[in-house]
Amino acid sequence: MKLQARIATYRRLREEPLWRLLAADHAPEIIGLLQTLLLDGERKLSASILFERLQHHLDAINTSDLPRELPRTAQAYVADWLAKGFLERRLPEGASEEEYELSAQTAQAIRFVSSLDTPRLAATESRLSLVIQQLVRLAEQTETDPTARLQALYAERDRLDAEIARVSTGKVAALDGKRALERAREVIQLADELAEDFRRVREDFEHLNREFRERIIDDEGERGDVLDRLFEGVDVIAESEAGRSFNAFWALLNDVEQSAQLDAALESVLSRGFAKKLQRHERQFLRGLTGVMLERGGHVHEVLQQFARSLRGFVQSRGYLEQRRLNQLLKQAQAEALQLRDSVSVRQRTPYTLQLTTSRLRSLSQWRLHDPRNTQVDGSIVRSEGAAISLDSVGELVAQSEIDFRSLRRDLHELLADHAQLSIGQVLDRRPAEQGLGSVVGYLSLATRHGVLAKDQHEAVSWKGGDGQWRHARIPLVWFLKEKRHELA
Repeated sequence: MKLQARIATYRRLREEPLWRLLAADHAPEIIGLLQTLLLDGERKLSASILFERLQHHLDAINTSDLPRELPRTAQAYVADWLAKGFLERRLPEGASEEEYELSAQTAQAIRFVSSLDTPRLAATESRLSLVIQQLVRLAEQTETDPTARLQALYAERDRLDAEIARVSTGKVAALDGKRALERAREVIQLADELAEDFRRVREDFEHLNREFRERIIDDEGERGDVLDRLFEGVDVIAESEAGRSFNAFWALLNDVEQSAQLDAALESVLSRGFAKKLQRHERQFLRGLTGVMLERGGHVHEVLQQFARSLRGFVQSRGYLEQRRLNQLLKQAQAEALQLRDSVSVRQRTPYTLQLTTSRLRSLSQWRLHDPRNTQVDGSIVRSEGAAISLDSVGELVAQSEIDFRSLRRDLHELLADHAQLSIGQVLDRRPAEQGLGSVVGYLSLATRHGVLAKDQHEAVSWKGGDGQWRHARIPLVWFLKEKRHELA
């Protein structure tokens, strides 16, 4: 039975991205490309940059003397790697295009293959020392007998007293360079694996988020456990086992005292003589260890908060009710189909006609080639003034919009403290239009009550929209006067 269980487990793992990557036809080339693009340097790349860099590397491989070629395009390879689980794709909030990064199993496979080229001793003094220290500390921290605990503390005090006496006489026992270098590399490997664990933690949160949503939808009762806790204001993701574990780790990482000790230890280690024998990338990793841990941990923390907000919004918006209704209809249809399985043949006609979508097929000889000259347009550019905005249309725009008049009043009140009068264009030059056209409309609305209109005069104003592009318009010339500043307070 043990053999059969192992075989079943390995068959399941054979379909996982890690094993599929190692067993791929072009595994050396694929692993090398993925490591170069998304592991050694930047960990995330936008779609356009990834396609461009990958195509450049593909062209270099296909024109080199390597025995294998990669004939497909960069877009085709990325789509294939995404389908096989080698890559992950996300659309960050506010981004214009998707971002790609390695999946956790792909990163694990690349590190495993890379480690084969740099073998190490199976057993080292530093690794054994680490095991002994952790076991001793575990035994001390789980000891409940006060007598045994006191004996351990007295022994530790005697050892420290003896060490203090030796150092006082000028005798300092320090690790030799070889053993120190060995321990430093063990620490680097452990810290590197710890930093990569953040990727797996984020995936755990994603699975947890989907699991909670499925439980909310599949719950047949009036109120489920997850729903009850969400309505009570409990953050179910943060309160889960994975959430509590990560929050404890995140709190420790952000502890001022612990961070100061870590930074001081890193600075001391890098100043030692043996550190010069470390490779360049190893020294760079130690220098940036704190930043890397905070950056990757911070990203996971943001994902945790985002999932918690989206899950709470999913419930509060009552969207789960529609999902639950659809789920119940599907289950009902499946149950009724199972009941009819023995009485209705698969080939039996049913009194229902399903209209399928069709496409119009024509011969190639019927196609007409496109002549670009038929759609040629005048390429000359005519300079045009911005669109005019009338005061009559301002009222309609205000009625249909939610404008932050409080901020606009505050900006006008502050600016008029230093200026005798200001037009809307001058105000926009000094304070950006946070709401784009909405801010311009808001200023015009305030001008109808607190400004002085210059009859039959207009001014051109400009502001930057939410997409970063500049907008222009011609509006009535209105002056905000300093003597009316109190009306805006």
